[in-house]
Formats: sequence, C-alpha cells, structure tokens
Amino acid sequence: MSAIDPAPNPARLEAQPLYVRARNVMVERLIEGHWRPGEMLPSEFALAAELGVSQGTMRKALDAMTTEGLLVRRQGRGTFVAEAEDNSILFRFYRLTPDGSSQSGAKPSFPESRYLSRIQDSASEQEREIFSLQSGDKVWRFERIRSNDEGPILWEQLVLPAKYFPDLTSETLLPNNVYQFYSTYYGIIVARVNEQLRAVTAPDKVADLLSLPQKSPLLEIDRRAIALDDRVVEWRRSLCRSDTMHYRNELK
Repeated sequence: MSAIDPAPNPARLEAQPLYVRARNVMVERLIEGHWRPGEMLPSEFALAAELGVSQGTMRKALDAMTTEGLLVRRQGRGTFVAEAEDNSILFRFYRLTPDGSSQSGAKPSFPESRYLSRIQDSASEQEREIFSLQSGDKVWRFERIRSNDEGPILWEQLVLPAKYFPDLTSETLLPNNVYQFYSTYYGIIVARVNEQLRAVTAPDKVADLLSLPQKSPLLEIDRRAIALDDRVVEWRRSLCRSDTMHYRNELK
C-alpha cells in the first residue's frame, strides 16, 4: 500500500484529520489479518513511508490505537497488536469488583470459568436480529459459572454465530479468556462492547448454582461484543451476585 487510499466520499475524507485517516487504514489492515495479535508492527518510519504521511502523523495514529486498546507499546521493543491477555487490557471489559477491594488496595482477579453446557441450535428471532442472521442460521450457546477465590460469583450464557466460528464442536472447551481465543484462532478482535445493566431476582436454577437463597437480588449485564469491522460477534447475558460484588466503571 502506498499513500492513503481515497475514500468514496472525498468531502468526508477531507473533513477528517490526517492521523484519523491513517488510523482507519491501520484498522482495516488489522481486520484483514495483515498483523496477528501479538505481532510487532513495522517502525513508525516504515509505516509513515508506506502510507505517505509524516512520522509525527503516524505516531499520532498509533497513539490513538493504543488508547483504544488495539495496540500495546513496549518500551525498548516496539509496538505490538494487542492480545486479550495483555495486562494492560485484560480488565478492559471486565468491571466486576469484590466489595471493599478498592479500600483495601487489593488487585482485581480475573474469575475462573466452569462450563455447564455447549449446544448448537437454530438462531432465535432475537439472536437473528442481534447478529443480522438469516432464518435457519445456527448459533452456539455456552453456559458457564465464573468464580473467584470466594466461590461462584456469576452465571453466564454466551451466544456465538456459528458462521463466524466454523469449526467449533460440542467438545470445544473455550478458555477462561474467550476474547483471546477469538483473536488467536479466528482473527476476531473485539474492539468495544455495549452493555445494559438492570436489577433482577435470581431464577431458581441460578440461585442454586451461585449458592444463594431463592429470589436473591442479582445484577443482570446484557453485553454485545463488537469486532473491528462492526459485526456483533458475541451476545452475553450475565447474572452477577450483588451481595459481595459491585460493577465499577471509572469515567474520565
């Protein structure tokens, strides 16, 4: 690729700062799988020459992608495509915190997962709408319990479009960190998530799995994980304990 390719709408292109245009080209290359998670990028100088921009513009584009969690800067080594297990982004999409942890200064821990079921089925009407699927398309539904050192803290169902994950089987054991799995084996990088939160009462089955009294209050998190190319690639429904955990989000 030489200079930045012209956009279909020149007026819109001209309205964008040059570093944004460079960033968009780089994101497209990530979508196309030009660099895999964990792979080191060429130098700023080489990238700037390839895209036909100044080194300062290229640095600003890479800085923007680093802020977004798409890249990781490693002092003295270079710039790398972010992996979902990198410490800098591991908790980017995980906001549950044990009560009192902020006061004690304890570091958050990533919960372990135990899978209860793995089923492929025809997508429901709601699932077809969420994933833009056709009638008859299949989805995978994974049910799991997630626990920390104190025991089970949430029940979760993950729904994945089968066409995005073509070789999954009923024997597939998803790892604890599924976003790393998506990026490593399928080149699907989760760029952002949309979440809706509400208070609910525990269904009998979930109360038993979380060792809670029946009808206990829970926090429900409805999450849509969105890839770099704006596809919804995962729908997740989590029911979380509210007696020992809280949802924490820092706004800047």
